[in-house]
Formats: sequence, structure tokens, C-alpha cells
Amino acid sequence: MAETLKAVQDMTDAAPVTDVTETFHQWQELLAELKKKIDARFRLTRDPSTLTLDAYGNPPDSPGGSLAAYSGPEVDWMVHSWLGNPTRGFANLHLTVWLGPQVRVPHLAVALLCWPGGWFYLDSVPRAHLLADGPYYDRYYAPLDAEWLEVRERHPRLEWFTSRAGFIRASLSPTAHCYSLPRDEEHIGLVRRLTHAHVDRWLGWVDAAETVPEDERPALAAADLATRRNIAERDPANVMGVRYFGQETTDRLVRGLWGGDRALPRPR
Repeated sequence: MAETLKAVQDMTDAAPVTDVTETFHQWQELLAELKKKIDARFRLTRDPSTLTLDAYGNPPDSPGGSLAAYSGPEVDWMVHSWLGNPTRGFANLHLTVWLGPQVRVPHLAVALLCWPGGWFYLDSVPRAHLLADGPYYDRYYAPLDAEWLEVRERHPRLEWFTSRAGFIRASLSPTAHCYSLPRDEEHIGLVRRLTHAHVDRWLGWVDAAETVPEDERPALAAADLATRRNIAERDPANVMGVRYFGQETTDRLVRGLWGGDRALPRPR
């Protein structure tokens, strides 16, 4: 299997100007489908801190985006967002759900990209030390080994994406999907199948989860917040936000990803 080692901005800069609007709309449709399943399971409220980020920039004529964050009794922070300039070859879309400390189910992370080729990331963000907590690994990660290997073995046109940032490499679980891919019907369909199957499975994990004892929840919530903030602030792709919108707006968007300006209380 081939490997992608270039940074996001380098891939975008090296490619000819390409209109990726069609794929961008396919990615938007997919995330809307996944969000609909999540909305049906959880009681969620839009956090007021992101209302003014509902639409920014001036798409499609120039770069733009949208960021909406939600919270609820079982969800600490859910983000549904996009940023980019699809008519010029770049779009970055996210759907992430960070659960509250009442369960230890892994968090859900989905990211889709055009740069101008396709890219996707799908993962279960761990909430335990996998090498120390064997039962946690066996419950949430071991059952995904076969699918993970099958994707690598049966789809030779996928290219494994290796971030140039060591911290980001460390953030991936053993069963993360993180690939560059052609923007064709076959591979869009593969991403659709994998993401829908995983969201269905993840919702099942939530329904079957044991409740975390109350005295253990503050430590879990603190670790969740530190993880979320570090990933958001250390993402090398933030450079694209600075390029399009400047440092001040990018900083605000990054805070939106981890909840730095949140108004709603965190679940307990």
C-alpha cells in the first residue's frame, strides 16, 4: 500500500486548481446522514458560543465555513463543521462526538477532506490506556481488527496518511482509518459504508455501556477535555484556517472545536 507523507497545505499548493464542489456536497450529505442518526439518539442543544459561526466567509466565491457545537446530558461536545474553498480545491469537514463522563465508550471522530484529492479519517478515540486496560481494548478495538485489515488488503488505491506531526500520529487508535483516496464512486461508497457501519456500532456501544461511578467521573472529564483541546490546537491543518481567515478567526474556530468559549455546562 502506498503512503501519503505530505502536509495538507503542501498537497493543496502542489495540485492544479480544481473545483471539488461535487465531492464536497457528497461529503456534506454523508455527514448530515450520520448526524441524523446521532440526533435521534441523544438530546442535544446548540451551544450559543457557536451561533455566530453558523456561516462565515463568502462561499462559493471565496473561502468560508460553518461550525456548530452541541452539548447534552450524555454528550460533552459535538461538532459539525466545515471549512474551505471548494471551488479552488480544498474542503475540510468534521463530525465529532465527545461523550460525557457517565460512560467510558470511545469518542466518535469523522473527518472528510478534499485537497483536491479525497481523504478520510474515522476513529474511536480511546478513553483508557489501551496497553494497560486489556478488557477495554478487547471490547472496543479487537472486534474491528478484521475490518481494518480487510480495508488495507482489498483496496490498493487507498494511500495510508502519515501525519508529519508526531502528536497527531500518536492520537490515532490501532483501528483508525486514515487514508488519501480517489474521489470516485467506488471510494466515496467505501467511505459511506464504513462510516455508517461505525456510527451504528458506536451507538450500540453507548446503549450497552455500564455507568461510570460518580467519584471517577471528574478525572475522566478532565482527561477528555485535555485530549480534545490538544488535538484541536495541535492540528497542522489549522494553517489553512490562518491562510483563509487570519489568526484571530482561526483561534476562535479552534476554540469552537474543543469548547473553549462554551456557554452550556458540561455533563456530569
